[in-house]
Amino acid sequence: MRDDLSGLTALLCVADKRSFTAAAAELRVTPSAVSQAIRSLEERVGVRLLQRTTRSVGLTEAGDRFLARVKPAMDGVREAFASLGELRDRPAGLLRITLPRLGYESVIAPRLPDFLAQYPDIDLELSVDDAFVDVVKEGFDLGMRIGEMLEREMISVRVSRELRVAVVATPGYFAKRGRPKHPRDLRDHDCINYRRRALGVVSRWEFTENGKDFQVAVQGRVLINDGDLMVDAALRGLGVAYVMESTVREALAEKRLVRVLDAFCAPFPGLFLYYPSRAQIAPKVQAFVGFFKLASRIKRHSR
Repeated sequence: MRDDLSGLTALLCVADKRSFTAAAAELRVTPSAVSQAIRSLEERVGVRLLQRTTRSVGLTEAGDRFLARVKPAMDGVREAFASLGELRDRPAGLLRITLPRLGYESVIAPRLPDFLAQYPDIDLELSVDDAFVDVVKEGFDLGMRIGEMLEREMISVRVSRELRVAVVATPGYFAKRGRPKHPRDLRDHDCINYRRRALGVVSRWEFTENGKDFQVAVQGRVLINDGDLMVDAALRGLGVAYVMESTVREALAEKRLVRVLDAFCAPFPGLFLYYPSRAQIAPKVQAFVGFFKLASRIKRHSR
């Protein structure tokens, strides 16, 4: 197949230039290389395609018919290669991203219309999933995660400011059970636990005291694997929830939920876009990262 393509290219060029020498110059090979490529093609198809004389070169009847069929196809191949060159140089094509619901709602959704308007040749597939996803294995171009949860050997770009968690419950719940003064007091409360989908483990609640981080394993009758449903469970008075501050801001302002243990909830790294470390980064990836990044600092994350 490779030899056929080489022979077709040589045949087209000789037919156009009417000269082996001129065709060789165009193709940047020797005249003997052009002659050999066409001879091999003729042997393959079993018919003479060129009529050679000492003064000129022309197509035989078979060669003329053959090129009438082949030339449009070869033109299509050239156009296909040209289009690949365009994709290499401009942001275009399908961009697949895995991200948590928080990342979509707080970072992507507000600016998504502007991004699509600025890059009309990029199509987006957003897979909203709070589980940890291997972007290489699953065929994603980009991922978004909380900074401290980044995968190894990834280029990361920050797209949000620091985040905080909030420990909340309804006023009615605290009226009956009392408010915890220290994270260890949570052991005496009904807590709404969260199970990470991919890891299958129940998350411990993380706190900071006197500059040191520590974890508390809480107990409760409700176990959920979705952050929004945890907020809903807390609003229904089912217990104390450990959730992202941004997801309960409105409920706190409306006093449907009450916040406790705030002094023990230190800020932590925000959301980061991440992608595999490669020599060539597709323009569509560069465009998305450049549009949403919070700061110009790009770092390699490994541990």
